[in-house]
Amino acid sequence: MLKEERFEVILKELQAKKVVKFEELAILLDISEDTVRRDIDFLHRNGLLSKARGGAMLREKDPLNFQDRKSFSTKEKDIIALKTQAFIKSGMTIFIDGGTTLMAVVNNMPLDIKLRIITNNLSLIPIVEKFKNVELVVLGGNYDYQLGISHGITTCNEISKYIADLYIMGTCAVDAKFGITAISISDGEAKKIMQKCAKKTIALANDSKLNYTEAFKVSDIQDIKALITNLDSNSLDLDSFRNLGIQIV
Repeated sequence: MLKEERFEVILKELQAKKVVKFEELAILLDISEDTVRRDIDFLHRNGLLSKARGGAMLREKDPLNFQDRKSFSTKEKDIIALKTQAFIKSGMTIFIDGGTTLMAVVNNMPLDIKLRIITNNLSLIPIVEKFKNVELVVLGGNYDYQLGISHGITTCNEISKYIADLYIMGTCAVDAKFGITAISISDGEAKKIMQKCAKKTIALANDSKLNYTEAFKVSDIQDIKALITNLDSNSLDLDSFRNLGIQIV
């Protein structure tokens, strides 16, 4: 088993059990406890879990920067990306903000689709190159290397010049009571302007971001059209979001 595959197994075990022991992981992965310890140390250094005596425990928050997040939870991102395709129609003008899941969404679009994408996510530039009928508008502003986005007054002013048919929102945290929240004020402000200037907003969140909050309020949950996750729509983890007037995908 490749090292990256072991990482995915460890993280999934943590999601299921909240706490795992070195010896349990060694048996599960058929490797030595020393190798497990090294894997845990690596994941801990990258902010994906917290070390505990004799094992590891789930880390509730995700402080990883944009570059770190690219390598993890790729299966979950692809599930969300494929579900999102049903909302993207040829001829639309679309706002897309930052986040590695949004990269997966664009990468999975049909090659012949005709769109205008307006984004502060600079990592979309090389991905969009293969789409000959997609007009890409890259928003100016100050660059945040940790989030991989442009932000600030210039970014918000440029967003306000457009009206989008759809806003595909990446999220930091989503809670049924407190809504969608962001870690960074600058990221959150850009999201708020995109939502204000869009006819419809859909929010993307993997299961680790559900039922959590961050410090900066972006939107009430009722102000989005749909919540798209990697979970089955009938999952118990989504029960708190039901009967709120939003579509759960």
